[in-house]
Amino acid sequence: MDELDRKIISLLQLDGRASNAKIAREVGVSEGTVRRRLRRLIQDDVVKVIAVPNLEKLGYATTALIGLQTDPGKSDAVAEEIAKLEEAHYVAITTGAYDVFIWAGLESAESLGTFLRTKIGVIDGVRRTETFVNLAIKKRTYGLVL
Repeated sequence: MDELDRKIISLLQLDGRASNAKIAREVGVSEGTVRRRLRRLIQDDVVKVIAVPNLEKLGYATTALIGLQTDPGKSDAVAEEIAKLEEAHYVAITTGAYDVFIWAGLESAESLGTFLRTKIGVIDGVRRTETFVNLAIKKRTYGLVL
């Protein structure tokens, strides 16, 4: 990956729907060059161009970050089970005080409570949870600054 690839990625981070022609004008190369570079970046799994929904605008009034402590050796299995749940939009195995983090979006505080009790708390290997409800989001980015 070179500087041109980084510039293409940076422009797509600003506008994932930018045309190859627009990107080409911005970086000073031909549209064909951008098309080939972007195809390679996608094929090599360097980038994925997707739509990222704003959960709040879709009716998920409650979003929360949930830290889980798991039984020894259960982090992978717990994370795989949680990843199957529709409410879980991000699941990561981590280091530190929590073994797994979940970012969840739900319709209400009540549905968050139900989710924690009936879907998370019953998974074999979940030892403890701590929930951090988002009060306001001040910054939302979807990638690295290159």
